[in-house]
Amino acid sequence: MSGYRKVKRHSNKRLPVEAKVGGSPKASRHRARWSAEFRDKIAILVAVALLIPIVVFSFLSLSRSDQPDEQQSRVPMVADPAVGPRAAIVDQLSLTQPNPAFAETVTELLEQAGYTVDYYPGEQVTVDFYRDLPTGGHRLLILRNHSSVVGTGSEVTDEAGLYTSEPYSERKYLGEQLAWRLMVAKYHEGGPEYFGITPEFVKSSMRGKFDDATVIMMGCDGLRSDMLAEAFVHRGAEAVVSWSGPVGAAHTDAATEHLLRHLLIDGLTIQEAVTQTMAEVGPDPTYDSVLRLYPSGEPVSAAP
Repeated sequence: MSGYRKVKRHSNKRLPVEAKVGGSPKASRHRARWSAEFRDKIAILVAVALLIPIVVFSFLSLSRSDQPDEQQSRVPMVADPAVGPRAAIVDQLSLTQPNPAFAETVTELLEQAGYTVDYYPGEQVTVDFYRDLPTGGHRLLILRNHSSVVGTGSEVTDEAGLYTSEPYSERKYLGEQLAWRLMVAKYHEGGPEYFGITPEFVKSSMRGKFDDATVIMMGCDGLRSDMLAEAFVHRGAEAVVSWSGPVGAAHTDAATEHLLRHLLIDGLTIQEAVTQTMAEVGPDPTYDSVLRLYPSGEPVSAAP
């Protein structure tokens, strides 16, 4: 069972410093020695306090650059408008449930509709890839990603997050972990751990704006609640389509092909395309999840 767990905060309780000083000469010597030791300790603490911001800043800077160059995935910057609208297929699922036929079919549909298509395989889908995703200038984003609701231990929330393919490390992106922008994601209990991004990451850590893009989140639970979709809209997206609960890879692939055909070829609005797609493919046969649109009823067109 896939899921998230939040990184636990560690207590930083201070221990009280206690010293008793008498009035005798011996006590005065003790007081003098204690005072000197206390001054030494204060000096050390002040020096450490001054160094901590430098060390933390250096650590965070290094944590952003400790990946090999090939893993520092960057989304292309906005292309020349003369080449026409751009679409992105982010295929993080290609590492665990590959479907090359899906990518080929969707690319053909997009190109037929006048889009230039950027394809990103699973190994490129890192934390920094998501961070720069709004800078690509894409009008349509198809996120073929693992996703799930966020949980803390045995407690599960309605908040959903997107998986990366970047192995989890307690030493990386420390500030964003503490701010709950990044989570620990895994496909099953006891399995390998990866970074996952939360709605707060979309709101506060992504760079740039989506410029009225339509976002199709193909993974589980993307619209169990509105929190993740709302974060994308806050970041500049015009509309978000996703599932109300868990969904199988084969079902979401088929549904997304239908959805895009209605949007790009038939010229339906996104609400009409979602409704027509559900009439044709139905809910997920195992989990009974359905496609939803956020904001509800938005008359969006994906035509270039």
